[in-house]
Amino acid sequence: MDFALDARTQELRETLLAFMDEHVYPAEAAFHADIEANPDRWGPPPMIEGLKEEARKQGLWNLFLPGKEGAGLTNLQYAPLAEITGRSPAIAPVALNCAAPDTGNMEVLHDFGTDEQKKQWLEPLLAGEIRSSFAMTEPDVASSDATNIGTSIVRDGDDYVINGRKWWITGAMNPAAKIFIVMGKTDPTAARHRQQSQILVPRDTPGVHVLRGMHVLGYDDRDHGGHAEIEFTDVRVPASNLIAGEGDGFAIAQARLGPGRIHHCMRSIGIAERAIALMCKRVNERVAFGKPLAEQGVIRDWIAESRVKVEQLRLLTLKTAWLMDTVGNKGAHSEIQAIKIATPRTVEWILDKAIQAHGAAGLSQDFPLAASFAGVRTLRFADGPDEVHKNSLAKAELRKHL
Repeated sequence: MDFALDARTQELRETLLAFMDEHVYPAEAAFHADIEANPDRWGPPPMIEGLKEEARKQGLWNLFLPGKEGAGLTNLQYAPLAEITGRSPAIAPVALNCAAPDTGNMEVLHDFGTDEQKKQWLEPLLAGEIRSSFAMTEPDVASSDATNIGTSIVRDGDDYVINGRKWWITGAMNPAAKIFIVMGKTDPTAARHRQQSQILVPRDTPGVHVLRGMHVLGYDDRDHGGHAEIEFTDVRVPASNLIAGEGDGFAIAQARLGPGRIHHCMRSIGIAERAIALMCKRVNERVAFGKPLAEQGVIRDWIAESRVKVEQLRLLTLKTAWLMDTVGNKGAHSEIQAIKIATPRTVEWILDKAIQAHGAAGLSQDFPLAASFAGVRTLRFADGPDEVHKNSLAKAELRKHL
């Protein structure tokens, strides 16, 4: 691996850093004040549209998508840019049209959608005109095993009829989420990994009931569009809404989750970097027991360990991105699992120390640390829980020594 940034990545990085300094960080206070002032609204404040317009003007748009529809970047090129957006996770990813779950949904439509599906849904997503959600997780089964899902997708003439209940559906409380990609079973009698299919369900389809917003450790994530519980009751959509073919749903999900996992890790490194910066600033300013906190040995230990940990994470994430570019997602499977295991718990540790260094203020809404802690903790479930990835990674390691 060549650790130097290529010319294009360096140019985009400098543009993005300036965009963060000039537009994103100055907007944070007003952004969160607007959220607080509008408790019944789901989704980001209207001011985000101005940031989106500015980002697009500066060429900071759809950076995640490698094809001609996006910026044409590799995973390795995108990694340092995604990390920067993680420093302001509520604003920057959305402003650049690089926010989950839209990124994964756009990739699904880009890779598996028909021309008609792309025109109807991918184009407005790429333009940032609408949002979307991915509906897979269910309350009645252990969704860590995606083959467990019970939602039914039944062919009826020229339509499919969908029945089931989903929850923790990211962004679905936001009215701007106009399209749901729903995963369910079209043939429960097929081979275990060929029972599932994915289908496009417009939000306004009769029988789609968005029941409630879910709280994450007390946070409702309204700025991201929230996490919803949704019931599908005799929801009828055209057969042409099926993505790829019947039985392809599990394979599509796996293709979607690989890039999604590394994007989460990239942004999480940015969260960790901001936490370290906030921690250093705080301990340089505060005095306890007659000397600055920065002179306390335990504080210096936290800062040193945080720097070591984040550098290790970054190197592993960059290696994974490089492998995804050179040998494909399948070839990078073990490394994707490794970063998915390591990143949330490591960033969680760094956030914990930053919160501790801030005292009670670290638990408050005056700093982003507590909200970031809640968000990072969810990543130990999102896109598969730690235990599933550890089990799979261990089995791969054991096979090397048979």
